[in-house]
Amino acid sequence: MVKSLPPRWFVRSAWVAHKALLGITRDRVGLSKPGDGRFGMLRLHTVGRQSGRPRAVVLGYIEDGDNLVTLAMNGWAPPEPGWWLNLRARPEAEVDMAGGRRAVVAREATGAERERLWATLRGVSGYGELDALAAKRGRETAVVILGPR
Repeated sequence: MVKSLPPRWFVRSAWVAHKALLGITRDRVGLSKPGDGRFGMLRLHTVGRQSGRPRAVVLGYIEDGDNLVTLAMNGWAPPEPGWWLNLRARPEAEVDMAGGRRAVVAREATGAERERLWATLRGVSGYGELDALAAKRGRETAVVILGPR
């Protein structure tokens, strides 16, 4: 049985605080590499699909070879996250990671690749109840691959 999710205001406040921490520390605190059953943290830079303005969001990720893998969730709320809508409109992006900046191109994992990555994500700390959490969204959660550009 999945625990209840925190209130939306709490989730949004945590995102704002994380972005502020990155700004205050000039990225020295807040970005991390994944490892030992835990996800890493990166900052994704996209271009707004409607505004054309730069956008940035902090995401958890795992590595799969040269690819970075994340979930297009919106704090487990039903709507698609804006960053994923931006990437679907313009897949070229950049990410800031603990090791520096990288140019990437986004795509959605499908079929057997999606199932393999979903199973890997189940083993990551915080995603132990991945299937139950995803079911709360009422729609399939995209597995997003950020590959080298």
